[in-house]
Amino acid sequence: MNLTLSRRRVAAASVAAALTLALSSCDLSEAADGNQVRIGVNGADPEWDVLAEEAEKEGLKVKIVNFDDYQLPNKALADGDIELNAFQHLAFLSQFNARNGTDIVPVASTSVAPMGLYSLKHKKVEEIPDGARVAIPNDPSNQGRALLVLEQAKLIDLKDDAGIYGTPEDISANPKHLKITPVDAQQTPRSLKDTAASVINAGVAEQAGYKLKQAVFHDDPESAAARPYVNVLAARAEDKDAENIRKIVRLYRSPKVQEAVAKSAGGARYVLDIPEAELGKELDRLEKQGRADR
Repeated sequence: MNLTLSRRRVAAASVAAALTLALSSCDLSEAADGNQVRIGVNGADPEWDVLAEEAEKEGLKVKIVNFDDYQLPNKALADGDIELNAFQHLAFLSQFNARNGTDIVPVASTSVAPMGLYSLKHKKVEEIPDGARVAIPNDPSNQGRALLVLEQAKLIDLKDDAGIYGTPEDISANPKHLKITPVDAQQTPRSLKDTAASVINAGVAEQAGYKLKQAVFHDDPESAAARPYVNVLAARAEDKDAENIRKIVRLYRSPKVQEAVAKSAGGARYVLDIPEAELGKELDRLEKQGRADR
């Protein structure tokens, strides 16, 4: 990547982050006290309100901070503006750590959701025509998974060594001559108007009002191949054993919160309880794979 362009992108991202944080209705400029935990999310699901209510019973204040950009919750966490975040899967986290030199770690699993191929024009994969344009997310982890979805749907083939961070350059066969177009993940639903189909991750699809049953195809969230896409509650490594962090993890697993999680998931997400040590091992594996691919 051109170094000047890279610096410009970093500067732009920093400005966007500063503006988003400054304008947040949650007022991130207010320092957290010893009885407060701020949790960054992307789309505030109802279970976080239940978690906050349960935490308040134990004298702990939980503040939910909603971000509209995938990069900002990790930046805010690394900068100490929040104590936890819950918006990403392990593959995304491994890429962020590798690219930014951060040490953010998973402290609990939340759920795994299928990634779907959606279309406003076609009801079956087979109906997608020759030469059609298909949108996919452009961030590395979601882009790689989207390409795997297209491969599983038998629309393309990928090189054997493409891995989970594949790019369009890793396509080895494209019998329908599809025009694979990477766009910002948040734009994938809007792309449906101008494309034959779009691969949309579950969180973005849900925010846009699309149900999993509307997808013409989706991957299997319970397969071993889905482990990199397990969503997690994450903290800075140096804080992961802090008393308030442990309390949040315990409360997240409480019956009332889990009932709210299951209700919110509505069958579109599969709730998981994977030991923290296993999550850490998977993150290490993904980070090593990412380094080997560079």
